[in-house]
Amino acid sequence: MSSFWSAWIIVLTLAFLVFIIWLLRWNMSNYTGIKEGELMDHDFDNIVEINNPLPRWWMILFWVTIVWGFFYLALFPGLGSFQGLLGWSSSNQNVRSLEQSREATQERLDAGLIVQYDREMRAAEAEYGPVFEALSQRPIPELAKDEEAVEIGQRLFLQNCAQCHGSNAMGGKGFPNLTDDAWLYGGSPEAIKTTLLEGRRGQMPAFSGQFNDQEITELATYVLSLSGRKVDPELASAGKQKFAVCSACHGADGKGNQQLGAPNLTDNIWLYGGSQAAIEETLQNGRQGVMPAWENILGEDKIHVISAYVYGLSNE
Repeated sequence: MSSFWSAWIIVLTLAFLVFIIWLLRWNMSNYTGIKEGELMDHDFDNIVEINNPLPRWWMILFWVTIVWGFFYLALFPGLGSFQGLLGWSSSNQNVRSLEQSREATQERLDAGLIVQYDREMRAAEAEYGPVFEALSQRPIPELAKDEEAVEIGQRLFLQNCAQCHGSNAMGGKGFPNLTDDAWLYGGSPEAIKTTLLEGRRGQMPAFSGQFNDQEITELATYVLSLSGRKVDPELASAGKQKFAVCSACHGADGKGNQQLGAPNLTDNIWLYGGSQAAIEETLQNGRQGVMPAWENILGEDKIHVISAYVYGLSNE
């Protein structure tokens, strides 16, 4: 903010505060010629107004807010080169871009200087760190049966995982349902924890360059038949001959491979939709699913507790 606009805001604010003082004092004076508490000389619909002053508590609140207005103006750090009583400033010379602010924060942390966020995080870690550390020493299946641990895991899940998997953990298009037993990478305690710690990256290749539209339709029809759906037998037969390309990941029987994160195509559970059109779109364009790694965000102790919560969802 330039000095001109800084001065303009200060003058405008002061003028408004002065106007409010004048208006308040004007309302405190009796210019009617009628004593306070007596009836006024006019009526409306046979209702006569009484000449009453503003309530005293109301007047006091007005004066308090006005005094606070002057005080806040003196301290406010958003007025260009004006430093304020506390020495704050937001002039153009002191305002940094977001990237510069991040660099400055990191420099402070590297130098051992503590910012407010760092203080709060350290305080939280000091208070709750021992709790999570103690929980992390217990096996995941055991924690999944501990009501208190499950509640803690659920809160962590809602804060960090519900954005994708939903508050009920039933997922959505492109985001797995965590309450069933159709695990892409395995539903054991160790597999779930590994997924959370390291993340996952799905790689379903696009076949639009290898097959034409008719062949994609045939292949999709055969894939649908694997889950027991009624399909055109001729199209399915033609698609079966091309499924050899898919069997490298999904297996010859189409039951998938958890080592690769290749889904089971025979259970009628579809991550991106199980319609003919959805499957053809997957075959045409491929899919690139990403599950982020949380180890550096939450730490292993908290992930251990979330893993127990997620494990319990499909093992109740």
